[in-house]
Amino acid sequence: MGILTFENLSKSYGETPVLKNIDLNVSEGEFLVLLGFSGTGKTTLINLMAGLERPTTGRITFRGTPITGPGPERGVIFQNYSLMPWLTVSGNVRLAVDTVFPKMEAAQKEAKVAHYVRMVGLSHAAQRRPAELSGGMRQRVNVARALAMNPEMLLLDEPLSALDALTRANLADEIEAIWTQEKQTCVLITNDVDEAIVLADRIIALRPDGTLGQEFKVDIPRPRDRGEMNHHKGFKRLRADVTRYLMDAGISPDAAGSRSLPDVTAIHDMPKAQKDASKGLIDERFLDFSQLHKIYPTPKGPLTVVEDFDLKVNRGEFISLIGHSGCGKSTVLTMAAGLNDISNGAIKLDGRHVMGADPERAVVFQSPSLFPWLTAKENVAIGVDKVYPSAGRAERQEVVEYYLERVGLGDAMDKPAADLSNGMKQRVGIARAFALSPKLLLLDEPFGMLDSLTRWELQEVLMEVWDRTKVTAICVTHDVDEAILLADRVVMMTNGPQATIGKIVDVDLPRPRTRKALLEHPDYYLYREQVLNFLEEYEHGNPAKSTAPGGDRQSPPAKPAVAAE
Repeated sequence: MGILTFENLSKSYGETPVLKNIDLNVSEGEFLVLLGFSGTGKTTLINLMAGLERPTTGRITFRGTPITGPGPERGVIFQNYSLMPWLTVSGNVRLAVDTVFPKMEAAQKEAKVAHYVRMVGLSHAAQRRPAELSGGMRQRVNVARALAMNPEMLLLDEPLSALDALTRANLADEIEAIWTQEKQTCVLITNDVDEAIVLADRIIALRPDGTLGQEFKVDIPRPRDRGEMNHHKGFKRLRADVTRYLMDAGISPDAAGSRSLPDVTAIHDMPKAQKDASKGLIDERFLDFSQLHKIYPTPKGPLTVVEDFDLKVNRGEFISLIGHSGCGKSTVLTMAAGLNDISNGAIKLDGRHVMGADPERAVVFQSPSLFPWLTAKENVAIGVDKVYPSAGRAERQEVVEYYLERVGLGDAMDKPAADLSNGMKQRVGIARAFALSPKLLLLDEPFGMLDSLTRWELQEVLMEVWDRTKVTAICVTHDVDEAILLADRVVMMTNGPQATIGKIVDVDLPRPRTRKALLEHPDYYLYREQVLNFLEEYEHGNPAKSTAPGGDRQSPPAKPAVAAE
């Protein structure tokens, strides 16, 4: 019998089942990770453990006693910070201590608060209020507050999902260090495979139907260094196994139909004779960033956000642009889109200077910005009607329906945008961009707001559609695996201000690509190591700039002589 036990537990809301027939034992001192995606009931599961909800059938016990409500022996850290905005860091932690230990002497309480504030690295900010803290610092306060209650079990409901990739990784490492020191039982809900492997003794997948799926033991020795694990055979094997299982269990087969694309000409497309005559000119340096600068005026004087960004992109290339938050990735993208003025330098597309927004440069943002009262088909048609002026109504409609089918919305194209899930809305955004037949596709963290499984699915959709069109594309991302999966070249930016290109890596992996195939390719982790090493180099500041010109291509690293077991 474990410290916490589910016995044939099910949970429904009205007629809708969320969790079904859950049998689970959590051992004392164990770090268990429940890996689930949107709609698998993961938050309901953690709420049942916390005593915030009651099962419909079956039961859940803590040390053999049925859980009937919240208790101090089960500390909970949620995705949202839930801090008292008028209290300081110490004040928020002290509030928890006062609640759980009302009879403790004041000096002991102060020492306890100071201990846990120090443990999460916030002694320097102990007197700041939440509004003065970053997202990562606020979540640290949550961790300190939960630990200060001396719970026997720590329940973590996606506590890192709202953070940027670097802060998320650092805080995950801190949680592991604290768990190692405190030896509390931990249950973490997450949708991040790497996070699960770094932290877990045991991983259990949640199926979309609300049942528990396959269990994976994590035998990698602790502490687990992310960089070293990139060479660890056990990590690679486990990562591939978990990813494959989740994709097989959660990603539905491609719903795209067999409709063929009509032969229509967009307004900005070149006549065939002209295209043939200038073919040699427009293929190379089709997109040319030349000594690009972006400078903003500030009360303290000009602030150079991006400088000397110099990149030559051939027609049909797919570029991933990666770097830490604030490095100017999105600034470069919005300048290429014509949505942000260029301070110095130039951007040329197809031999002409970029001047203002134009449908020849289609943009997919993190949020697709659909008209909620229009259907998916009507949202895509708005742009199509403008860029195919010589096509008939039926032909334009075929273009719209072709791309909606290609992104798997063949059965949902007549639904209003307001009735679509976030993942479906982003599919509409992708279809809308491709349907414009753009010369340049610009993607600004297009999957950043989606859970990992939806993200994987849409990456596959994007690659499939791109492989048919071969449109020149730039994707801004903070996700290393996404950058490699999509790109012909990964362009890495140094930290801002005065951010520029620090390194470029050619990704010589076969296309068409799938996540499953790449995880098994012998060179995949070599490319991953290059990008991770670069990001780690710039993690704590902006080292001296590379003397290598930004446009230079970098070769893959030599393979390590011995890979760790």
